Amino acid sequence: MQTARQNVVTRTLSRTFPERRLFLRSDTETRYVRLSAGTQAVAVVGSALVVGWTIVASAVVLMDTVGAGSVRDHTAREQRVYEERLNAMSAERDQALADTQEAKERFSAALDRVSGMQSELLASETRREELERGMEVAYAGLRKAVSDRDEAKAALQDLAGSETGVRLARLDEQQATIDVLAKALESTAAQRDDFASEASEAEAFAEEQILNARLEEDRNDRIFGQLEEALTVSVKPLDEMFEAAGLDPDTLLDSVKRDYSGQGGPLTPITFSTKGAPPDATSRRANTIIDKLDRMNLYRIAAEKTPFALPVKGSFRFTSGFGPRWGRMHKGTDFAGAHGMPIYATADGVVTYAGRMSGYGNIVKIQHEFGLETRYAHMSRTRVAVGQRVTRGDRIGDMGNTGRSTGTHLHYEVRVGGKAVNPMTYIKAAQNAY
Repeated sequence: MQTARQNVVTRTLSRTFPERRLFLRSDTETRYVRLSAGTQAVAVVGSALVVGWTIVASAVVLMDTVGAGSVRDHTAREQRVYEERLNAMSAERDQALADTQEAKERFSAALDRVSGMQSELLASETRREELERGMEVAYAGLRKAVSDRDEAKAALQDLAGSETGVRLARLDEQQATIDVLAKALESTAAQRDDFASEASEAEAFAEEQILNARLEEDRNDRIFGQLEEALTVSVKPLDEMFEAAGLDPDTLLDSVKRDYSGQGGPLTPITFSTKGAPPDATSRRANTIIDKLDRMNLYRIAAEKTPFALPVKGSFRFTSGFGPRWGRMHKGTDFAGAHGMPIYATADGVVTYAGRMSGYGNIVKIQHEFGLETRYAHMSRTRVAVGQRVTRGDRIGDMGNTGRSTGTHLHYEVRVGGKAVNPMTYIKAAQNAY
């Protein structure tokens, strides 16, 4: 039974792959190679397996490339959103501070005007009291004049001859005096009413200015509240980013403050008083916001000097991480990509080495702030020179396969105080913040 099956298989292979001969002719002789049906079947099956493996491997590489590209696009979008939010918050900060300064000036002007009106009101009150005292004196004189007039009229009946004419003349003089005093009293009463009306207007204006000041204070309180909330939400991820990278935020920011020079540095606290008085609640609150904005600005400067960025931007894939490999310590992270792919500096710094080094091949070393150093190895070409100052995102070389390398890739290292650390700690910390 088994022999019959073998015969069937042999006949099937013979029909599908008939025996072929490959003739090899030279000047002196002719040889041939016989290709049996089994040999041809093995060759076809082997070719099919190679083609299938090639298709599967290409699909895996393509899926890795698409996945890595989507992660980079997401990171770039998040970074743009963060930068736009930071710019918007800075604009709102500037507008809020300008509004606060304007409101403070208006409130000060209103207080000065109210103070002036209060002074005028006190002066008018003093004049009114003086006029009332004068009116009392005038009323007393008038009562005496009326009494004298009544006495004079009573005495007219007893007077005779020349004495009657003299008494009448004195009576006319007294009547004229009474008329003058009455007019003075009417004028004084009118002035008193005017002063009372001005005082009432001054009180109404003062109440209106105080109400406006309270409304402005409520508006500033809402603006400050929104700024404080936004700053709290924005600063916390930055604290966590530097802590995740193993860097103490306070020590880092103190170092930036000591070394910083140039535009966009530490902000100056607001001082509204020019008389040496301690700042009020509004000034203290505004200065707290300025301190947080200053912290964000210092974080921005520190982030530019810390290797949080990726060294490649094109299509790539991670091929080997930080840690033991093949019995040795692999001190960096490998990024595989196309030959000649641009390689970029991950932070601001100074090039300390650019050339060939055993094992690393073509390598660039960059010294950064805070005792940090980055290395970029196996490059096909370096594009910087020793002593050159570079900025994050500057192109420093091209990906290659030089040195001890098994394929085209970038070997990327981060060192702190000369000791190699995991570069993905910094890269992932930045992705979580942005």
